[in-house]
Amino acid sequence: MAKTKLKTNRSAAKRLKVTGSGKVMRRKGWKRHLLSGKNATRKRRLSGSFEVNKDNQKNIRQMLPYGN
Repeated sequence: MAKTKLKTNRSAAKRLKVTGSGKVMRRKGWKRHLLSGKNATRKRRLSGSFEVNKDNQKNIRQMLPYGN
């Protein structure tokens, strides 16, 4: 008998990506609105993708069982 499929946490799938090498990448917060009060350096530091902290990796792997 076939094993039951695991469900992907949809909110995590929209926020996180797993790279080909297996790293979990995320975006930084605080760059949605009120940008005129933040200087260019700060906004630049908030852009781009960043690897998820090693302490959170185990929980994220459970939320993304198929590496979405």
